[in-house]
Amino acid sequence: MDTSLHDEPTSKGFYKLTRANRIGFGAGDLAQNLIYQTVATYLLFFYTNVFGIGPGSAAFMFLVVRLVDVLWDPFVGAFVDKHNPKLGKYRSYLVLGGIPLSGLAILSFWNGFSGQLWYAYVTYVTLSLCYTLVNVPYGALNASLTRDTDEITKLTSTRMFMANLGGLAVQFGVPATIQHFAPDHDWSKPAASPVWFAVMSVYAIVGFGLLVYCFTQTRERVVMDSDKMDTVRYSDLFTEFVRNRPLRVLAFFFVTAFAMMAVGNSASAYYMQYNVGHAEALKWFNALGSLPAFIFMPLVPAIKRAIGKKRMFYVFLTVAIIGMGMLYVISTVPSLKAQLWLVYVAQFVKSTGIIVATGYMWALVPEVISYGEWKTGNRIAGVVNALTGIFFKAGFALGGVIPGVVLAMTHFDAAKAQQSEAAQQGILWLVVILPAILLVLAMYIISKYELEDDKIDEINKEIEARSRS
Repeated sequence: MDTSLHDEPTSKGFYKLTRANRIGFGAGDLAQNLIYQTVATYLLFFYTNVFGIGPGSAAFMFLVVRLVDVLWDPFVGAFVDKHNPKLGKYRSYLVLGGIPLSGLAILSFWNGFSGQLWYAYVTYVTLSLCYTLVNVPYGALNASLTRDTDEITKLTSTRMFMANLGGLAVQFGVPATIQHFAPDHDWSKPAASPVWFAVMSVYAIVGFGLLVYCFTQTRERVVMDSDKMDTVRYSDLFTEFVRNRPLRVLAFFFVTAFAMMAVGNSASAYYMQYNVGHAEALKWFNALGSLPAFIFMPLVPAIKRAIGKKRMFYVFLTVAIIGMGMLYVISTVPSLKAQLWLVYVAQFVKSTGIIVATGYMWALVPEVISYGEWKTGNRIAGVVNALTGIFFKAGFALGGVIPGVVLAMTHFDAAKAQQSEAAQQGILWLVVILPAILLVLAMYIISKYELEDDKIDEINKEIEARSRS
């Protein structure tokens, strides 16, 4: 294997990436999944069952955090585009932001101030601010490695493969470890809080180490000219959104996709504990949410070449909807619900569609960045990633708010081992019905995306020709 940091480009801008480059970049997403996916998937459950916050209060807090992000993300995007630190224009923030991100993730799962809403606000708000400080530059780093669409596809495939390694560690490893070490193997009670804290500590420390590795294996080579950096403004976020139609399409796709994932992931612990009645099986249910990535993500470049990227979205979004339909039928027929293997099959089918469709969407971000550069002459990768960050966090906001609201409306009570029929139905809506509706909407949105591979290749070649003239 060629382990050199970079190959020579075949032509300016269209750099070929080594396997080490791709794995190193993917390590950054693996790291963020270990840290932030743990927060996104389990923090609501931790708050309501262990920390002692009501679901309504938690839902409102999640909304407040996302509103803060709306103000913070464009500031970070403009800041990273306007500056060029010695350690790297984008990759330096993996280390500088990764330190506080890791520490705050650990503190968010500390029960020292049990039930104190102010502590939850302080830790979660600052955690989210630090996540933006890592995630926006990391997204911009993707677009700075090469213009080559085939290389971007390979890079995204590797990135999502590794991201789902992190997802598997979170979805399987977190419940398996906490349930194993918790008193009476019950992770849903305050007595389990030291185990929650210890597990998050391990995940955060390992995640930070992976961010450092990503820093060492990547280098920015397709960036804005230094003489244009002073022209970047906070307002570029709004002007770019108005003039860049492919960006608008992708942004709205991000909202629906992340809302769908966040709603389903947040509800999975409730679903397995109260609807299926097998809390101990959550680790296997969640593992099947990541397992298809190791089968299908390496095949994405070939699938895209065979049927095109838009058809690929249609096919796999449809597969996800079919899986959700299976899960609904199984969950509403008692004789089928008793067959746990059927729940697993439905989860695998659903996850296959979700993983490919939501994994490949990241390959479209460099495309909309290049489109904006083609239109204006400025490659504002940080601003564009801040904008997509706002929209995927808006999706996360819906994913955090909606479960809390639904649980409150259906009178979910964490103190009860057996939930009411209304509460169980509300949980099923969160796991299946609402995500399926969002997927149908996502399919419509992506149908409006206009940058096919031949068009984006022409755009990139024209940009490079301009720079040489």
